[in-house]
Amino acid sequence: MRAAFLLAALLAGCASGPRPGEIRLPPGFEISVYSDNVPQARSLALGARGTLFVGGKEKDVYAVPPGGGKAMLVAGGLQEPHGVAFRDGALYVAERSRILRFDAIEERLADPPAPAVVVADLPKYKHHGLRTLRFGPDGMLYVPVGAPCNICLPEEQYAVITRIHAQTKEREIFARGVRNTVGFDWHPQTKELWFTDNGRDLLGHDAPPDELNRAPRAGLHFGYPFCHGGDLADPQFGARRSCAEFEPPAAKLGAHVAALGMRFYTGTQFPQAYRGAIFIAEHGSWNRQPMSGYRITVVKLLEGGEAGRPAGYETFAEGWLDGTKAWGRPVDVIVAPDGALLVSDDKAGAVYLIFYSGK
Repeated sequence: MRAAFLLAALLAGCASGPRPGEIRLPPGFEISVYSDNVPQARSLALGARGTLFVGGKEKDVYAVPPGGGKAMLVAGGLQEPHGVAFRDGALYVAERSRILRFDAIEERLADPPAPAVVVADLPKYKHHGLRTLRFGPDGMLYVPVGAPCNICLPEEQYAVITRIHAQTKEREIFARGVRNTVGFDWHPQTKELWFTDNGRDLLGHDAPPDELNRAPRAGLHFGYPFCHGGDLADPQFGARRSCAEFEPPAAKLGAHVAALGMRFYTGTQFPQAYRGAIFIAEHGSWNRQPMSGYRITVVKLLEGGEAGRPAGYETFAEGWLDGTKAWGRPVDVIVAPDGALLVSDDKAGAVYLIFYSGK
């Protein structure tokens, strides 16, 4: 009953559009609407000409022109095309069970080509079935496959991050024990993979934490379903294996904040304190009381002898949540060519531009 009440309260907060004036930012930062006609805006990818491609939760993929403005539909009628990536002039789109490629897309935005099927046999299970898609420094496509449940001992193909050779279609499991990652990026210097992971439900309002993980090499196991947050044994599966066997998180995030998209800040527009930091879109809780998330957070990393270790976890942008009502929900972040930060919001159907003016 309580979960149903909270979900109803969340849905009641639906708004007709974005409200950038309600977003609170650190001094010197400002926010504006980059595009406000992007229904269920999810993952973000930038084309070579500055086009912003936006994946959707249900069936559509959009393109926003450089500098922002009205979005145009470039692919429709798909199955949950959440993930988007761009490489060598082509747009890659991840449906639940397929990866598609739209060649020379920026030259044909008004008349998109028919897609080529790159992969056709990803798992079809709907639970945690949205596929994020990114090209790694090794040129391979990284595609996570979440656990098909809240908590269970899944088959080997689930609760993993896979990587696929885009030409040969050869694939391997890069990381295991990953319940559901919807955001990952590579450290600009070390090229190590970092990713968010959503903690399981129904262990209370304050446990377990969501995670920010670091995978310096392939083959690591991050604990699911045996251990959460690096030190919390699962009540159902924890007796089977010790938490000490697994890779602990680089940082514990808030409980049930639904940490999704993340990016290293590689621009120069923001002040020095944010250079190289990790920005995370927290989509927000669904059954926690009080509600948590609905914000952009930042994890700053240490330098010098402890380079790469998190130095802090703090709120960067908030205001999408008003008491028990949320008018928007951040999903993904990406660094724009000029160093500003673009943020997608699937509830308000918008993309925002956060920039530093120094005012």
